[in-house]
Amino acid sequence: MNGFKLPGWMGAITSRGNALAAPILIILLLSMMILPLPAFALDLFFSFNIAMSVIVLLTALYTVKPLDFMAFPAVLLVTTMLRLALNVASTRVVLTEGHTGGAAAGKVIEAFGHFLIGGNYTVGLVVFIILTIINFTVVTKGAGRIAEVGARFALDAMPGKQMAIDADLNAGLIGEDEAKKRRAETAQEAEFYGSMDGASKYVHGDAVAGILVTVINVIGGLIVGMVQHDMAFGDAVKNYTLLAIGDGLVAQIPSLIISIAAGMVVSRVASDKDVGQQVIGQLFARPMVMYITGGIIGGMGLIPGMPNLVFLLLGSLLFGAGYLLEKRQKDAPAQEAARAAGGAVGAAGAQGAAGGAAAATTPAEQEEASWQDVMPVDTLGLEVGYRLIPLVDKGQSGELLKRIKGIRKKFAQEVGFLAPPVHIRDNLELKPSAYRITLKGVEVGSGEAMNGQFLAINPGMASGTLPGLVTTDPAFDLPAIWIDAGLKDEAQSMGYTVVDAGTVIATHLNHLITTHAAELLGRMEVQALLDHLGKESPKLVEDLVPKVVSLSTLQKVLQNLLNEGVHIRDMRTIIETLSEHGGSTQDANDLTTLVRIALGRAIVQQLFPGTNELSVMTLDNRLERLLVQALNAGGDGTGIEPGLADTIVQQAANASQQQEAMGLTPVLLVPGPLRTLLSRFLRRALPQLKVLSHSEIPESKTIRVTSLVGA
Repeated sequence: MNGFKLPGWMGAITSRGNALAAPILIILLLSMMILPLPAFALDLFFSFNIAMSVIVLLTALYTVKPLDFMAFPAVLLVTTMLRLALNVASTRVVLTEGHTGGAAAGKVIEAFGHFLIGGNYTVGLVVFIILTIINFTVVTKGAGRIAEVGARFALDAMPGKQMAIDADLNAGLIGEDEAKKRRAETAQEAEFYGSMDGASKYVHGDAVAGILVTVINVIGGLIVGMVQHDMAFGDAVKNYTLLAIGDGLVAQIPSLIISIAAGMVVSRVASDKDVGQQVIGQLFARPMVMYITGGIIGGMGLIPGMPNLVFLLLGSLLFGAGYLLEKRQKDAPAQEAARAAGGAVGAAGAQGAAGGAAAATTPAEQEEASWQDVMPVDTLGLEVGYRLIPLVDKGQSGELLKRIKGIRKKFAQEVGFLAPPVHIRDNLELKPSAYRITLKGVEVGSGEAMNGQFLAINPGMASGTLPGLVTTDPAFDLPAIWIDAGLKDEAQSMGYTVVDAGTVIATHLNHLITTHAAELLGRMEVQALLDHLGKESPKLVEDLVPKVVSLSTLQKVLQNLLNEGVHIRDMRTIIETLSEHGGSTQDANDLTTLVRIALGRAIVQQLFPGTNELSVMTLDNRLERLLVQALNAGGDGTGIEPGLADTIVQQAANASQQQEAMGLTPVLLVPGPLRTLLSRFLRRALPQLKVLSHSEIPESKTIRVTSLVGA
């Protein structure tokens, strides 16, 4: 069914009317101050003023967030000007027609003058002064102070909120549109409280103006009545005082309502409930409070001389309310369980009705297996014990979730492709504080993280010992101790690196993702990488796959690079190199060697950042000749004699330790034909050792040999 839609000409008229509303309102207010108004028009405008104040109050009560009523400062100004304009218009009528009687200024002022204050101007004057004091001293002053402090705090907190938004955006928790929306809300919040701070001054001035206008009306009315209309003093006092006080009360009561609405808006705390729901849900939520209050009120009802009936009745009502509230809280879990059981029974009944005929003739059989029972294996998984659930629970603001998103984003920026999502779930089979990281369903790492404690890691320079559970860092196997939060500062002063439980898991996960980057680069990731590059250089991608090399060959080359810790961010150079040499060879290893040469500057920069001198290890000349002969004999290096292989591993390990002791990256520089052989041979025993060939070193770099392997 189609919804009702205004014709085009009516929509245009409505839009134009909205645009003209503000100018028309200003002209109307000025007209009320300048032009004389009949009594009926005054009644109409005074009634509208009261109705508008009630609407504003109810809107403020049902507003969930202050920004939901952003127009309130402007509404406050307009309603204040409306009351002042009515004061001017009514003053003109009171002074010119007041001698004729109480109905001279309209029925509304007369009603307030007679029925509300009983026709007694002394009572009316007292009531008017009390209302003015309440509005001026209590409500308006408090609302103005809250708005002033709120504006100050909102401005002080704005830089921190902006930084938090930028941090969430950089971590990938929110998108650009959501970040813009949050920044706008932060700016609007500061502007709102600042506007409320200024608008509250209008209400303050309105209260002062109400007092002055009433006094002027009384004095002016006495002068006009006695001098111009020859009225007796008593008659003049009766007529003009009642009219002036009635006029003041008609304006002051809406002013008080608007002031209460202003206080409601600026004093409420941010929540997803309106004021009424907050009061009912928090003030009357505890049966014990109702019982104690009922006991106190009932006890006061037993004191002789007190209004016993009233106190005892109210105490009984409070006791009854506490009993009903307690009973409702006790019955709530049972009702929820019954509702869930009823749903399950209903579902079972529906299934039974559907299969009743078959069950009557044949015995019940289990449902046949289908392809739906074959569950795909998660590429990356994180399983946690129940004590670590708060770290990964979105409902509990789990910090680990944000860090995992940041890890994936940082990995994509540094390595060059987007890692698969990490699927997180709890595993009751694990120890309460244990976790396990899986790759394609197979465990690749595990450890324990004590939620609420800190891991003090000894990087090798820490002095002293700390009380706690001795362990090792799961990512890098460094000695560490789980300590209480109170020892954090002491541990840092002793040289320990102190991290929380979430950081321990995130660091371990990041280390494993980087280590197994080649296994994470599947066919889908390679295709997505090509599609992403194709948006900027479509011709470059079209000319490579599948015209020059196949997608599987490209995947193998990229995996070879990742296996040796080479980032693939520079896809343009990789594709151009493959396009140039793909026609002469399709061997992935040969193509990898050519790509490494093209990426030589980036590889060296990754291993030796910020230096032109490369401190490396090299092979002894005799060992180099033996390895070349073994390579020529076996083709892939399998002809290396076992004793020689052990010697190479041992001496390479010793040389690597010396390099690391000097603060240098362990790099072995070898001739080009031996690089692939030695890299593959030493990778398993010495994963931290990087093997480079002479052809990968840029000409601008100088080489310094620190040690010989095989000397």
